[in-house]
Amino acid sequence: MSLSELLGRKNDILVMPGVYDALTARIAEYVGFEAIFQTGYGTSASLLALPDFGFLSMTETVENARRITRAVDIPLIVDVDTGYGNPLTVSKLVNDLQRIGASGIFLEDQVWPKRCGHMLGKEVINPQEYVQKLRSAIDAKKKDSDFIIVARTDAMAPLGIEEAIKRGKLYREIGADIVFVEAPRSVDEMKEIVAQINAPLVANMIEDGITPNLTSQELLELGYKIALFPLSGLYSSTFAIVETFKTLKETGTTRTIKDKMIKFKDFNKLVGLDKYMSMESKYI
Repeated sequence: MSLSELLGRKNDILVMPGVYDALTARIAEYVGFEAIFQTGYGTSASLLALPDFGFLSMTETVENARRITRAVDIPLIVDVDTGYGNPLTVSKLVNDLQRIGASGIFLEDQVWPKRCGHMLGKEVINPQEYVQKLRSAIDAKKKDSDFIIVARTDAMAPLGIEEAIKRGKLYREIGADIVFVEAPRSVDEMKEIVAQINAPLVANMIEDGITPNLTSQELLELGYKIALFPLSGLYSSTFAIVETFKTLKETGTTRTIKDKMIKFKDFNKLVGLDKYMSMESKYI
């Protein structure tokens, strides 16, 4: 099912986990998610071991998306930060992502170098400067394409909710498919965003972040269309690896924590070993 079809379902919310490599994308598909989100935060952490602080390049983002789209058959939306430059780079970026089979982007209005939406010290560019990038992204979409443009504003923290809502409305008028007002600090602010902006909306659920951590059902009842959980996989996998490596370092074995690991045969099933063993027997 295409991303447009998933988003077109009435009285439903699309829950999207954040993925940061081909394996996490495969896991998301394996457990039944219908669409996934390539997190810039997670990509920066997994590729570079660096924070979401403007270190990623366009090439790194696109190449990671290429590996992910090859690994799964479900739609992928890619976090492209601020577009890595100007309207021309945004146009190239959208074209490149469409060629590799991505289904959409999140494009934000922060000053570069950007930072995670729940960090302090964010700044935003003039809305008209962002609109130029947004128009470029929209123009780069192929005709009859299901490619989705999500316009994200980070104006809430530096300029307040009124400016954030004003920008959200403007970006929708320009032609954004979906609007994402990042980092509301309360349920009341979330309700105000839904009441004021006539567009499909994204809610970003970061554990211990600024925004209240609600369930997908609660977000649906508020009026949101996408429930994004961008860092849940990254944080849980990092926790598990740290604990495993600590145990190995301290005890010299992992026997005491085997029950917390996926089994050899189950992992092989996840990555499709049987398929390739069958192919090997066919051709050798």
